[in-house]
Amino acid sequence: MPSFGAGLRTRLASDCEASSKPVSVGVGPLFTSRQSVSGRSAAMPPYPFVSRAIQSLSKCALSERERWALWLPVAFGIGIALYFALPREPPPFVGMALGASGVLLAVAAAGTEAPFARALLGGVAAILLGFGVAKHRTDSVAAPILSHRVGPSLVEGRVENTQAHGKSVRVVLTLAHVAHLQPRFLPKRARISIRSGADTLRPGDWIQVRAVLLPPPAPAAPGDYDFGRAAFFRQIGAVGYAYGRPTRTAQLGPASFSERVATAVELLRWRVSARIHSVLPGSTGAIASALITGDRGGISEDDESALRDAGLAHVLAIAGLHMALVGLGLFWAIRAFLALFPIIALTQPIKKWAALAALGSAAFYLVMSGAATPATRAFIMLAVMLIAILFDRPAISMRSVGLAAAIILLLEPETLIEPGFQMSFAAVVALVAVAEWERARARSESALPLPGVRRYMRAIVTTSLVGSIATAPYAAFHFDRATHYAVLGNLGAMPIMAFVTMPAAALSIFLMPFGLDEYPLRVMGWGIDAMLAVGRWVSQLPGSVSLVSAWPISALVCLSLGGVWIALWRGPWRWAGFVPAAVAGALVLAAKPPDIVVARDGLTVALRAPDGRLRFVREPRDTYSAQEWLRRDGDTRGIAEAVARRADGVTCDAYGCIARTGGVRIAIAMKPDALDEDCSTNQIVISAVPTRSRCQGPALVVDRFDVARSGAYAVWLQHGITTATAQEERGVRPWSLPPVRRQYRRSRPTSLPWIRTRSEP
Repeated sequence: MPSFGAGLRTRLASDCEASSKPVSVGVGPLFTSRQSVSGRSAAMPPYPFVSRAIQSLSKCALSERERWALWLPVAFGIGIALYFALPREPPPFVGMALGASGVLLAVAAAGTEAPFARALLGGVAAILLGFGVAKHRTDSVAAPILSHRVGPSLVEGRVENTQAHGKSVRVVLTLAHVAHLQPRFLPKRARISIRSGADTLRPGDWIQVRAVLLPPPAPAAPGDYDFGRAAFFRQIGAVGYAYGRPTRTAQLGPASFSERVATAVELLRWRVSARIHSVLPGSTGAIASALITGDRGGISEDDESALRDAGLAHVLAIAGLHMALVGLGLFWAIRAFLALFPIIALTQPIKKWAALAALGSAAFYLVMSGAATPATRAFIMLAVMLIAILFDRPAISMRSVGLAAAIILLLEPETLIEPGFQMSFAAVVALVAVAEWERARARSESALPLPGVRRYMRAIVTTSLVGSIATAPYAAFHFDRATHYAVLGNLGAMPIMAFVTMPAAALSIFLMPFGLDEYPLRVMGWGIDAMLAVGRWVSQLPGSVSLVSAWPISALVCLSLGGVWIALWRGPWRWAGFVPAAVAGALVLAAKPPDIVVARDGLTVALRAPDGRLRFVREPRDTYSAQEWLRRDGDTRGIAEAVARRADGVTCDAYGCIARTGGVRIAIAMKPDALDEDCSTNQIVISAVPTRSRCQGPALVVDRFDVARSGAYAVWLQHGITTATAQEERGVRPWSLPPVRRQYRRSRPTSLPWIRTRSEP
């Protein structure tokens, strides 16, 4: 009876042969262009199992040789990911050397006839080029970052863009002068919240305002979202808030050509948003502005939460749906209109005329929307399809996805680690893979009525289901939540979006220069209100959304590689991608949340209670960090509910708090007078005041200076005392200043476990 391994090898080989096309290259050693398979080669491994496995894999790979090019953008992204995973910034010559090596390997791959050697060289070249491009991008956007609080000081600069945020307006300024700050330390841009007088500010205005400037905030916990890194690539080196109203001033310096173009585009977007808000006030107008200009400021928290929990958050992010409705909608409308005139339809290439018009409208929409990553990806794919129509060529969908990814990563490699890029490409890759499978399988005609309606509803169900499954891991990783009724929400909202909201939006933009846009905007508002009604109803259903605890980054990497393997291949060996997916599941189950978390202010501390949930030892001062901790813990409680009581084993007085978790006694000292007693009787001391050399006894001491230099702390107590800090997770990179080490060492008692960091074994 044949063994299981032999049966599996036979099945794999037969399946690959059945799905393969005739190829002129035989199966042999990896770096040989031709070899007969009738005889055994001396280069083959001596073990029959290994030899047959290599032969089977070679057959599978050669049968899908036309898909190999799809892995080049993946390899390019791997190179970028390796760069961002480094704990320290490499010297500039490293990026240049690796990039040059990638170019040489690409040339060598082009001149190699052996297929596997060409694939290997091409993949390595793409990885090296990705690393080099990411390093070059970092060096090219590097600008000063504020290292300490400044102000209140007089700040002068040019308004780049404005966005409503709660009761204030967030203004991004190109800084020209900050009082009490030397020019060599002046950041290029700053984001300032202005509570009064900013409603009339326009892009291009020069203003003067008294404000407090701060460094971009570090993550609220180790592994949390790093706003400072995102701000670095936008050259925002400071954030802050204003005192009083801004005043307009004269222009302090000439603007470059690129700055004038960017200002003109931002001013056009501002005027369109202002016109929309004048017709559609409130959150409805803010959503309309988000659909047209990409400006999501002003959307009420309740409306945004309802759409998110109903699986309709993608409506607010301009992407493939919006670009297809605008571009392809205009393509269909122009072609249908021209078809009404036989003398034109029979003598002129009206299909190509419609494609040109659709391409122009999509490009205008891309610029108007701010050219975010999902919109750029959708435009590139649409452009490939429309250009294929112009040249009478068929469009290859998965290749257009790869082309879009390569272009975006080449221009802005940092988008690879942003949730917008990951969720957008996860959804579209999964949808294209399903579409390819649909085209390959046999179809049977149904005799049921209304075939067009059934196809449309089936497309909505398939799109929302596949998109939800593909983006669920990234939503869980970045936002710690999962929606469960996305299909129902999309069934109710997408027809409104397709037939009311977006057509009215396109018509309003066309009529806006003539002052005839009021009625189309009102129709658009009716459609938005109907979508909100669907979103509120779905989001209020029982079990519509659930919070999940934070995932390790290794799980997301394994799941992404497994998903890409399944989506890009067509043969049966694609299902091997479930192996890394299973590894990802094991990593998620094995992940342990921290037992103690200390915020950046040193005053907000949370402990893990015996019931497994976090408890704040006091009312938290840093409410943002507290909310982030609960969200990352998959906890639906509010901050007030999570404050510890005496029944939880936490006792507090004016000098601090004493608690016990994981069998360890912990003291949270609020005043210097409590340090002597706390340091002599507790194993861990967290102090809101500097301890200097006064606290020698505890195994771990975290004081005000520690959190100031290293950011938020996370502590695990399962196997001794293990610590991680936000600064350790960020590394020594241009967007994160290295911590300043103490000049002395604390002694640790020999009876307690040695403290180690998470990076140590």
